[in-house]
Amino acid sequence: MTELHLWLRHEDRTTERRTPIVPDDARRLVGHGVRLTVEESPQRVFPIEEYEAAGCRVAPAGSWATAPRDAVVLGLKELPDRPAALTHRHVFFGHAYKAQPGAADLLGRFAAGGGALFDLEYLVDDTGRRLAAFGFWAGYLGAALAVLRHRGRLRAPLTPTTKEDLDETLRPAAGDRDFTGLVIGALGRSGRGARAAFTTAGVDPTCWDLAETRDLDRPALLRHDVMVNAVLATTPVPPFLRERDLDTPGRRLRTLCDVTCDVGSPLNVLPVYDDTTDWDEPVRRLRDEPPLDLIAIDNLPSLLPLESSTDFSAALLPQLLDFGVSGPWGRCLDRFREASRAHGRDKGEPSDH
Repeated sequence: MTELHLWLRHEDRTTERRTPIVPDDARRLVGHGVRLTVEESPQRVFPIEEYEAAGCRVAPAGSWATAPRDAVVLGLKELPDRPAALTHRHVFFGHAYKAQPGAADLLGRFAAGGGALFDLEYLVDDTGRRLAAFGFWAGYLGAALAVLRHRGRLRAPLTPTTKEDLDETLRPAAGDRDFTGLVIGALGRSGRGARAAFTTAGVDPTCWDLAETRDLDRPALLRHDVMVNAVLATTPVPPFLRERDLDTPGRRLRTLCDVTCDVGSPLNVLPVYDDTTDWDEPVRRLRDEPPLDLIAIDNLPSLLPLESSTDFSAALLPQLLDFGVSGPWGRCLDRFREASRAHGRDKGEPSDH
């Protein structure tokens, strides 16, 4: 069997402090014969010295583009714009299979270089269940930020923290007024995280999932003060909120957090905004009277980088030890090839491109 060479890249996004592999799990990979190269990174929550101590080789930030062709480049968020042709196998969240902005360009870069994308969103078991995800922490932080905003305690710019410190600000304080919360997608990973944060905040939220969204009661939705969306649609569904709903007389909804941030996709269940928010400006005002605030940050778990990275790495480790072109990784590769063929057809190229 050919030695697996994993190349853990630096994340270009300055607010991305997470890592898909923590040093303890890097040591386990090395112990199983995996060659692991780790790029230096000024913002990664774990210092490079901990990876060196785990037996990893160290490389400069951004050097993955000139890594050996057989290296599997491992990351989380978007790649830099260069190189234009991607020759390696890449493992990260590509967001390229549902016509998202930039999807066609990314698939074109893989087509130009002959590389392949193993999209972590599609790393699933044979029942379709995700095998490694940040969902719980995305939901936890989404609900936490929504509660803090509603209580007037959200401060910008946002900075990474620990769960202990976050919970200290999240717990109810003297003078806090009661409010109603709603979690849509309450039974999934993100939904469970959102419910846990509401509980820490002293709020017992209304919980909706498939049964409640099949025949959505929008008036009931709008009667809640705070809503957290934790649904990532994979097939077309009627939107949960439309522009005209925001102007409904008597709307109580004041704070909306979209954990999934599927903006730009035709499957977006909240087509009431056209761009995400960020750490510098986490809140956008959608309506002035009565006020309605939006939080839509697409890397929420990076605000708890230690906890979220540790959980994700533990789930990803056994999958990396079994990396190949069958099983879950084979399903990832099949999904990439399907998307690439569709991209080729869209460009008028042969269907076997």
